[in-house]
Amino acid sequence: MAKIDLKRRAEIGREKRARTKTQLIAAAKTLFSKRPWESVTIDEVVDQAGVAKGTFYTHFNDLNELAATVADELIHSFDELIQPQRLSISDPIVRIAFGCSAFMEKALQDRSWASLAARMARSYQKVGQVGRSRLAEDLRGALKRSPQPGLSLELALEVAIGVLQVLAAIGEGRLADVHPPEAVRCILAAIGVGKREAASAITQVAGMRSSVLHRASSNPEDPRVATARKSPAPLKRANPKRV
Repeated sequence: MAKIDLKRRAEIGREKRARTKTQLIAAAKTLFSKRPWESVTIDEVVDQAGVAKGTFYTHFNDLNELAATVADELIHSFDELIQPQRLSISDPIVRIAFGCSAFMEKALQDRSWASLAARMARSYQKVGQVGRSRLAEDLRGALKRSPQPGLSLELALEVAIGVLQVLAAIGEGRLADVHPPEAVRCILAAIGVGKREAASAITQVAGMRSSVLHRASSNPEDPRVATARKSPAPLKRANPKRV
């Protein structure tokens, strides 16, 4: 009789549970990227994941807990995308330009992520609050340095948060040829940044991107290098008959 390796059996069980949980989270992301998370049902999640409904409750108590997991992963992706380099930038206007540019470039590379980020930021409070608080911090610094008549922090925040609408449009294929530097220029102009200052900020952001690419030869495993090197995927224009 063959000897049963209990340790290996337990390991296989853990690996299987981890794969199933990953499948459920991936299914939720797909569904949440298409419509508000609260309108999605557990039945739809398990059907999308290809697992039994009972399996869902092995990993999550309810849809709220699953949505919280997706939100946490999304916030983590935000941090990986911009936080280390953003915190190294002293100029608040350059920080705003860098953040907006990074989000748009990521959106062009991954439309599903763009749709998920835009929808969750609007419908899941924690995701929206994290993005707004960090943007508000930079806007506060920008307005303090260069006050704009009639432009309050609250109004500037609502204008700048329009980058989420850009992400949604990219994710849905409505913006097929958006050029991040030009989009960033529009956002900066909307919050009162002058042309010369905006051009300087955009040039500095481009320089940061070039610097990351330059490090590719010495550290090709750096995830920022892979993101900077990857060319945006071509987007198909929306079918006018379906709009």
